[in-house]
Amino acid sequence: MDFVDIVKVSLESGSGGDGGIYFHREKYIPNGGPAGGDGGDGGSIILIADNNLQTLLDFKYRHIFKAEDGEKGRPKNQYGRKGKDLIVKVPVGTIVKDSVTLKILADLKEEGSKYLIKGGKGGKGNTKFANSINKAPHYSEPGKPGIKKEVILELKSIADVGIVGLPNAGKSSLLSVISACKPKIASYPFTTLSPNLGVVKLDDYSFIVADIPGLIEGAHKGIGLGHKFLRHIERTRLLVHLIDISSDDPIFDYETINYELSMYPGNILSKEKIVVLNKIDLVSEEELSIILNKFNQKNIYPLTISTATKKGIKELIEKIAIILPSIPKIDFQVEIDNNIEEDYKFSDDFEIIKENENTFVIENYKIKKLLELTDVYNEKALNRFMKIITGIGIIEKLKEMDAKLGDTVKVGDFEFEYLPD
Repeated sequence: MDFVDIVKVSLESGSGGDGGIYFHREKYIPNGGPAGGDGGDGGSIILIADNNLQTLLDFKYRHIFKAEDGEKGRPKNQYGRKGKDLIVKVPVGTIVKDSVTLKILADLKEEGSKYLIKGGKGGKGNTKFANSINKAPHYSEPGKPGIKKEVILELKSIADVGIVGLPNAGKSSLLSVISACKPKIASYPFTTLSPNLGVVKLDDYSFIVADIPGLIEGAHKGIGLGHKFLRHIERTRLLVHLIDISSDDPIFDYETINYELSMYPGNILSKEKIVVLNKIDLVSEEELSIILNKFNQKNIYPLTISTATKKGIKELIEKIAIILPSIPKIDFQVEIDNNIEEDYKFSDDFEIIKENENTFVIENYKIKKLLELTDVYNEKALNRFMKIITGIGIIEKLKEMDAKLGDTVKVGDFEFEYLPD
């Protein structure tokens, strides 16, 4: 299976349905009053964290997600049907970022964690605008549009223990012998092209271990593969630093990885770690003693194991099981931008374009929608429309732009003459 841990996707909640414009049409009830129902609310987009997913691979082939729009208000004061919510499952550990500002919108670090983009609210039907003066309104309210966001989904795997080391240190082999995970294993660098997760059990205690792809010198600068996966170490509580004891210089290997960890943002090097020398079956007792002495001189006291013969594996698991409970779970305090439910109101965010010397074009989604639901041949309905656009400052803006008596003002396909006060 391909591993994908960062993608850009487009999310759009459903728009609310427009309010209905209807009147009673029943036998024996002449001149029936307004009967337009409210529009249905648009469906919401809901991202939900699911433990059964380990990668963002599905988003490699589908980038656009849109919830269903609400239905227009119906006759006989019936509400329009609500749009269906769209549930999108992501792996636990997924962070949602705004693709432009890169602000974090959500941190889905637990099973069932959710990120919600609410659908637009349905508009009111003409029934809601009836009063003692205007008993038969020929207009309704537009539904609010859905919210559209381009976001970056970034996966930071949730594991208790992270195994780090140079390529071919034996990380995948170690994970395979301490858990039921069966990663790809071979005798060449970069066998592991993505993090592998395994559950390790010791009696009634269990913990999750991540095998992080091999780092090399310069990884923090983007060299090699491992730099792409360092983010998966950030949430681990304990590091197992695995070293191939049969290499030319195990001390140099240890210091190389430490340097790469120190250069990555997030203070990874400060995490508690266990240093482990692997492949002791490939060196003599005398060579082992010399290498251990070199580490001891630096106040480093490694465990020694062989994933091939399983020597020292039980001792390693037991040590992890002793240390891990004493390390508190990391409570990631990330600054989350909660300002995501943008309420679309009649506001001053309109734009007026001067098409030519005597023609002005008003650009505003809500005003266009309102006009579509207004009977411009009905005096009361048209007066309400003009009152709204005057109230939000459109007439004042036209005056500032030197519009003159009789100039043409366009809103969508509708045109009217500018009549200053």
